Amino acid sequence: MNPNQTYAILPCNGLDKAAGGVTREMAVELAEQTGSEILCPVFYRVADARYNRLAAERPLVVIDGCATRCASKLAAEKGLKVARKITVTEEAKKRGIELADSLRLDETKRSLAKTLAAALLEADAAEPAGPPAATAFPEHFEYETYRKDKFIFRMPKAGFYFSENDFWVLVNGRRARVGMTDFLQQSLSDVLFLTLPEAGSTVEQFGELGTIESAKAVAEVISPVTGKVVAVNEALTASPERINQNPYEQGWIVEVELADFEKDRELLLDFAGYFPILKRKVDEFHVK
Repeated sequence: MNPNQTYAILPCNGLDKAAGGVTREMAVELAEQTGSEILCPVFYRVADARYNRLAAERPLVVIDGCATRCASKLAAEKGLKVARKITVTEEAKKRGIELADSLRLDETKRSLAKTLAAALLEADAAEPAGPPAATAFPEHFEYETYRKDKFIFRMPKAGFYFSENDFWVLVNGRRARVGMTDFLQQSLSDVLFLTLPEAGSTVEQFGELGTIESAKAVAEVISPVTGKVVAVNEALTASPERINQNPYEQGWIVEVELADFEKDRELLLDFAGYFPILKRKVDEFHVK
């Protein structure tokens, strides 16, 4: 964040949790330092005209207290563009801080709120002016299908690379989208909840990019590539079922700035390499 820029700040309303108190304190700290305005999540749900205007006029900062990410979900429901997002419990864990269960703000919680606010200000000030240009990805693809009884499994014919653990990457220049295959989403069944990484976080090839909770299991999102997360599919926060509807188009999970795709590609498969693996997996582990 830039101390010379005013923002719209959307915190979570989890005041029944310790992290919720830190979230509110952090929002107040940022508002006081930058002259920004806080969007009340409760009021926003019932009367959103003024807050919609503020969110349209100013960069939006979303502050979640915990992995439930109620503030992120509200932003997604309202169709807001998020400039920066942070989750208090994740940041506390990174710093080795254990938040006491008490709802009162002790010195540790106040200090954490100030530290996180300062970190956001420093990170934004260090970034070059203006957002990076968005990379255009195709909206529709041509598919090959494999049928097993009443189940049909789709796979894009061109442009995609796949890992043997059923995640894909679509590359456009130095940027790439990552998601799960149709086989994996059908194996997991209805996707209920995702834990997505923060923009700016880095990941190694085959490292964890988050988790997916479905009607059948909780699974890790395994990155097929090494790089820096530059965008997440915010629509999945409010509508995780997009993955079940089409995991290759509206169900992509993150966008990554690639570190060394030529090296990563050595351990990935193109259509010709992955399609026989898909058929074998379907035959051996038939989705019930």
